[in-house]
Amino acid sequence: MSMYVICAISNSGGAPEQAYRKMQSAGACPERPFAEMFKFEVPSLTVGTLDTLMNLSDELGKTDQIVEQIVRKIEKTAYELSASRSAVDLTVGGVPAQRYIQQFAWDSAKYPNRRPLKELVALIAGGAAAVEEELKQLSASYGDKVQALQDAKRRKGGNLLSVDLNDVLTEDIMRKVKIVKTDYLKTIFVAVPKALQESFEASYEKIGSDLVGYGGPDWSRDPTRLGEPVSYGQNVDRHKIRGSPVVPGSKQLVFADDDSILYAVTILRSQYESGYFENGEFQQGTKVDFEEEFTRALRDKRFLVREFEWDPTQSSKSSVALEQLQVEVDGMKSALLRWGKNHFGDAFVAWMHIKVIRVFVESVLRYGLPVDFTAVLYKVHPNKEQNLIASLDKELGAATDADEAGGDEGEDEYHDFVMLKFEP
Repeated sequence: MSMYVICAISNSGGAPEQAYRKMQSAGACPERPFAEMFKFEVPSLTVGTLDTLMNLSDELGKTDQIVEQIVRKIEKTAYELSASRSAVDLTVGGVPAQRYIQQFAWDSAKYPNRRPLKELVALIAGGAAAVEEELKQLSASYGDKVQALQDAKRRKGGNLLSVDLNDVLTEDIMRKVKIVKTDYLKTIFVAVPKALQESFEASYEKIGSDLVGYGGPDWSRDPTRLGEPVSYGQNVDRHKIRGSPVVPGSKQLVFADDDSILYAVTILRSQYESGYFENGEFQQGTKVDFEEEFTRALRDKRFLVREFEWDPTQSSKSSVALEQLQVEVDGMKSALLRWGKNHFGDAFVAWMHIKVIRVFVESVLRYGLPVDFTAVLYKVHPNKEQNLIASLDKELGAATDADEAGGDEGEDEYHDFVMLKFEP
């Protein structure tokens, strides 16, 4: 993209054509062929007070940067959404950005030039900020939908540790699996990395070996009433003997892929701790759930419990849902790209109008009243920026002493004329 330089000098009471020819001779003539030059019309704006102009001068630099960032965000979004950078046709009012710059004309209908400058800047900046906010909301919605699609694809196309099991377990596979689901027993599905297959098969019956209490009355002290209903109450230590909730020998290999293996294992899902009488009052029994603790014990060994309810219709439902998500993502992508193309021009127009106001304010502050200056636009030839700036300094600069040449305090670069550089 070409570099552009806006330059403004005082007419010094002469005709604007003289200033125009002077700037043409300084950098866009056969002797100094550093750029192509265009007339740059700056409208008659409301001057206001000197204090207002000085305060506005500081704000305009920041506003210029903010509006440019909005332009760049829209541009970046459009490029990211398109197949290639060349496929994006971002225009300003139906023409390429460079042509719009070179043929710039102030839009009085959109930005009335007789309004106070501060109000005008606020109007332009407010419109650009509204465009940015809308871009944020649309981009966030699109990003959420893309993430949902990626998650759905991962669940459908991942390994057994993440895939939707209804998408990979067919009716023939499930017909061979014995599933138990009662108040106290439940078959769970465990995904095991292939590298840990041997470890799982050797130890699965012992996992969570401290979870379940298998203790009962000590019949060795009084075997005479063995088998009869006896109230032992709190004297029975249910947890004197502990073990795993896994039903021995219940392991079933369900399915395997390249990375992992899916097992079905039946476990004791809960246990009732019986109530008892204490001081003549009955203490209610409690139900102890083992599923959560057992799941945690499996996870500690890198075995993953997959929550799963077999539904033979779920696979087709998932496919339809995935297709619908893809359609929604494609639609939102197209809509966001269209939005970017439509609003790029709005943001770019705002950016250029801010630059024109900057040129006007800086020229009035530098050259004074009445307003009497001429501005031009240079389209810098490749690798000629330094040549152009040096030539402008030489041809347009005033003879100054060393102190004056230092420029305003805090400025990195000083010139004897108003100059703004930018790349569209």
